[in-house]
Amino acid sequence: MKLSFRVNRREVTVATATDRRLIDLLREDLGLTGTKEGCGEGECGACTILLDGQAVNSCLIYASQISGKSVTTIEGLATENLHPLQRAFIEKGAIQCGFCTPGFIMSAYALLAKHVDPSEDQIRWELSGNLCRCTGYTKIIAAVRYAAKLLRE
Repeated sequence: MKLSFRVNRREVTVATATDRRLIDLLREDLGLTGTKEGCGEGECGACTILLDGQAVNSCLIYASQISGKSVTTIEGLATENLHPLQRAFIEKGAIQCGFCTPGFIMSAYALLAKHVDPSEDQIRWELSGNLCRCTGYTKIIAAVRYAAKLLRE
């Protein structure tokens, strides 16, 4: 099937199988390898992207479901400079191996689009679908709080 959608502020049309997963289309066909596959079952959040502004697990979405929609991946956040969330994760040491980081950042981005000054409980709730096996979550939460502050300024 031919599929037209918007990815990272750019219109694309691709031919793909109807049962192809979005994560595979993004990584293999479009070269957007920042989105990682952890579990392939929607449990870890490593593959989180934004679909029409909502954080979703791209391993659970069929490519055929995104026709006419807008997809944002970690590559779509930065323009000429890193996005404040990306900078915050670096500055606050919220990155260890980095495998889960894109998913955390995309989930946090969706949160900060709704709440400019989220509480720690809101951050914890919104990030609860993302797993990190290297860090505790303290630095990740601190990074999101710091990014919220940067975005408000």
